[in-house]
Amino acid sequence: MCLIAIAFQVHPDKPLIVAANRDEFYERPTEPSHWWKDAPILAGRDLEKGGTWMGVSENGRFCALTNYRHPDEPSAAKESRGYIVRSFLESDLAAEAFLHDLDREKNRYPGFNLVAGTKDELYAYGSRSGDAPFLLPPGIHVVSNAFMNTPWPKTIKAKEKMAAALNSREELFHMLQDGKIAADDALPSTGISLEWERLLSSVFIESPQYGTRCSTVLEINKNNFAVWSERTFERNKTVKERAFSINFN
Repeated sequence: MCLIAIAFQVHPDKPLIVAANRDEFYERPTEPSHWWKDAPILAGRDLEKGGTWMGVSENGRFCALTNYRHPDEPSAAKESRGYIVRSFLESDLAAEAFLHDLDREKNRYPGFNLVAGTKDELYAYGSRSGDAPFLLPPGIHVVSNAFMNTPWPKTIKAKEKMAAALNSREELFHMLQDGKIAADDALPSTGISLEWERLLSSVFIESPQYGTRCSTVLEINKNNFAVWSERTFERNKTVKERAFSINFN
């Protein structure tokens, strides 16, 4: 994922609402969300490495990941970050214990941010932050390719819009489809070219080779009933919409 917006214990009936965009090169082969045959997981799948960027397990575990933007960091020889999400969703470890174990092995992977837990307890962790995993307090939290709640233009915008969209799934998707590029004087400086800083500054990304490949909205209510809704895109055209209703064990 490249943007994850989370409303945790904010809505009176839905303790966990997630609205997220995955940005990727169009040439990278991907399966849309489905129940995996080899694991009790609902998620999309990266067919190049075999992992995923966001998913839920049949017993109510949730996990999502973004890359940490650091262009000078070598990544070719490291393990795929997508395995982390799958590993958590299949694990019996509580989120805090899982993330503390992960902290000891973080250098096996390129930099990342991870959110993991359940509708009742969520933890966040940034592998390049220098901080230990921490419990997310109730509220609206947004992470992109910096650390949790870093005030980039797209994260500020997503946080504001999500607060007004919690009662409407369609409004959450509308928030995720905002393609407005930030002004140059508001752009972060992350070591990439100005052209790429501009391109990546919008919530929804469009370019000939790279862009938002899918938007996902997850809503979990107090009774452990969830709706997972997804829209997939190919060069800015919606190619498929899908939704799953889940009663967690």
